[in-house]
Amino acid sequence: MNRKKDNLYLLFIISGIVIYLFAELMKFSGVYFFRTFFTPLAWTAYIIFADGINYRYRGRSLIIGNGGNFIWMSIISIGLWYVFEFYNLFLDNWHYINLPASKTVRYFGYFWSFATIWPGIFETYLLLTGIKLFDKARVRPRKMPIRWFWTAVITGAVFEILPFLFPGRYWAPAVWIGFILLLDPINCRLGRSSLTEQLGHGLISGFLRFGASGLICGFLWEFWNYWAGAKWVYTIPYWGNVKIFEMPVIGYLGFIPFGIEVFTMYIFAGWMVEKLLGIKGIGFQL
Repeated sequence: MNRKKDNLYLLFIISGIVIYLFAELMKFSGVYFFRTFFTPLAWTAYIIFADGINYRYRGRSLIIGNGGNFIWMSIISIGLWYVFEFYNLFLDNWHYINLPASKTVRYFGYFWSFATIWPGIFETYLLLTGIKLFDKARVRPRKMPIRWFWTAVITGAVFEILPFLFPGRYWAPAVWIGFILLLDPINCRLGRSSLTEQLGHGLISGFLRFGASGLICGFLWEFWNYWAGAKWVYTIPYWGNVKIFEMPVIGYLGFIPFGIEVFTMYIFAGWMVEKLLGIKGIGFQL
């Protein structure tokens, strides 16, 4: 580890804990800012805390380890989540309540919240990597032949187009799975980090860790959202009345492919930024 950064990890760990506890105290005290923006506050605290843990025990983290990439990840996170907000116009699976009346304040909350989504998943992935979860998971090495490449890409594209052609609440699984099929094989062909490339070597630890990261973060999202003032609620058609917090129980399964999707979309977005803006180094190695 870089000596100049060695002392930061403890500050990050303590700061994350203090920010979270203070936000909890102020929320339950009824302070408007903390009650309204509790979810992004909790996620900011979590990301800072996890970053300190990851740097201390792995020497690899998003902020201390690579602050420039973290800034880009946060910006890209906003843009990528708006992809799903656009899809939700056709799915109508969630909507927001108790939002600030001021549009400026409301969008401040949107951008802050959305900027924490991708970093939250990736910090969790690094935590799971640090405890070597799924390290021994192996399958027979399988290189993807060209016919399977096109099958995956075309299937993924069809999945992502269907909600536009036939709007309805039942297409959410297609959206959560589609980008994995569409983008991960492309990332592999582009020579970027990919789960397809790992599979070619018989490795599935990255696949399993991102799936687990999505499920862990999904539970935390729903837990913190439940107690927040400004929040989202769901209109999921699959057993929608059986809930844990605001999320119908069946909906938690969607967080597993979402965690994987977060990785594939970020890698592809990093390639696009590099090509369009000439900015290199945006990515993530499994």
